[in-house]
Amino acid sequence: MKLWIVAVGRMKSGPEQDLAARYIDRLRKGGSPLGLEWGGVVELAEARQSTVAERKRDEAARIEAALPGNATFLVLDETGRTPNSTEFADEIARFRDEGVRDLAFVIGGPDGLQPELRSRAAKAIAFGRLTLPHQIVRILLAEQLYRASTILSGHPYHRA
Repeated sequence: MKLWIVAVGRMKSGPEQDLAARYIDRLRKGGSPLGLEWGGVVELAEARQSTVAERKRDEAARIEAALPGNATFLVLDETGRTPNSTEFADEIARFRDEGVRDLAFVIGGPDGLQPELRSRAAKAIAFGRLTLPHQIVRILLAEQLYRASTILSGHPYHRA
């Protein structure tokens, strides 16, 4: 199963990008034997329409167009369920074991996600109830994807 990140907002060069890339590189190396391949990151520019509703609608349309064909997708949203790392890993394994070919994790823009897009997601996940910059969410997601691969492989990186 290929894992993807589809994010509104661009990660600028610097320590944040380096840290996210470090975890993705670890995932690439350790995920393959588990049937977890790295698909990539799709970055979308923030919408510039004048109203929040228009911006959310525009971003939702571009997110859906950017998803790999027939991908199952999860949204990262403060209203989602907050799993622990083991539950997150188990969820990824469940999608893999059910034959999902592409699993995408969607990070919305500053205005959040359009409710209709959120309702079409297989699941909404929260990294807490705080509103976080997309760069930090991307780092947290990259680390949790790597952590999930270590949990599924029995590697001691995750000590629960």
